[in-house]
Amino acid sequence: MMVSIKNKKVLVTGAGGFIGSHLTELLLKKSARVTALVRYTSSGRTGWLEHLPPSAQKKIRIIHGDIRDPDICQQAVRGNDYIFHLAAQIAIPYSYIAPRDFLAVNAMGTANMLQAARAENVKKFLQVSTSEVYGTAQYIPIDENHPQVAQSPYSASKIAADKIAQSFYLSYGLPVVTVRPFNCFGPRQSARAIIPTIILQALRKKTIKLGNIKTSRDMNFVMDTAGGMIDACLCRETSGMTVNLATGKDYSIEEIVAFVGEILGKKLIIKTEKRRKRPAKSEVRRLIGDCSLAADIFGYKSRHSIQTGLSKTIRFFEKHIDMYASEDYQL
Repeated sequence: MMVSIKNKKVLVTGAGGFIGSHLTELLLKKSARVTALVRYTSSGRTGWLEHLPPSAQKKIRIIHGDIRDPDICQQAVRGNDYIFHLAAQIAIPYSYIAPRDFLAVNAMGTANMLQAARAENVKKFLQVSTSEVYGTAQYIPIDENHPQVAQSPYSASKIAADKIAQSFYLSYGLPVVTVRPFNCFGPRQSARAIIPTIILQALRKKTIKLGNIKTSRDMNFVMDTAGGMIDACLCRETSGMTVNLATGKDYSIEEIVAFVGEILGKKLIIKTEKRRKRPAKSEVRRLIGDCSLAADIFGYKSRHSIQTGLSKTIRFFEKHIDMYASEDYQL
C-alpha cells in the first residue's frame, strides 16, 4: 500500500548534492513540504538546489549544518514525517586518502540521524546505500542477498551505515527502508563521476583519458532513482527491507564512450592513464542489479534507456560546461 506524499513534511539530507537536488525537485512536484539539510559553508551556498526554478526554491526550508553534529540532526528532523537520508562522503578515490573522514560522516553521521529520527518518532526513514557495498559481482544479476564486500573505505563506511540503520529497525522498531541505487547518472552530476568525466572531455576534445575501461556498471538515470526512493519510502510494506534500484543491464566504460561519441557525432579516442585506475584489489569489475524485489513490492521500473539518459545529460553539460573546470581528473 502506497501513502500519498502530498502535504507531508519531509526532510532530505544531502539535498544540495546531485541525487538530493533531483529528489528534492521531484518531491516538490508531488506537493511535499520539504526541509533540505545542506552542509554548512561560510558562503551560504546550497549546492545544486540553486539550479532549481526560483518558484521551487522559495518552497524549500533550508537548514545549514553537518550530520556529524547530533544537535543539527535533531533540529533538522524535528516536525518531519519522512526522512530521506542521502548525506554522505561519496568520492571513492578520496576515500583512499581520508578513510576516517568517510567513517565519521557515513557511519557516525547516519547513527546521529537515526537517533534523531527515533526521538522524533518519524513515520519512515529511508537510508540511501550504494551498490558498491556488494563489491565485484560473485553472481549476476546482484540481488539483495549478495554478499557485501568492502573493496574500498567508502564501501566499508556505507556497509557500516546500512547495518546501523538495520539495527534501529530490529532494536527499536524504527520504520527504516534501505535502498541500494546502482550507478546513477544525469544532469548536475559532479565531474568526478565517470559519465560526466567522459562527456566533459568529449565536448572539449576527441581524446578521452580514462582508467580501467573494461569494468561495467548498471547505469540508472537520476530521475528513475529519485522516483524509486520516494516509492520505497511511501510503501508500507518496505519497513525493515533492503531493495535495489537498478536497470538489470550493464555497460562497459568502453561502450559508454561509444554511446557518447554516437550522440555527439564524434569519433572518440580512448587513452588510459595509471593515475585514474583504482588499486587492483579495490576495483569493482562488474555491477549489474536485480531490481525484481522493488518491482514486485512497489512497481519499480527504470524508464530511461542509457541512450535517452545520456542525451539528456549531454544537453545539460553542453549548456553548463563553463561551470566545470577544464582539468579533467578529479578525486
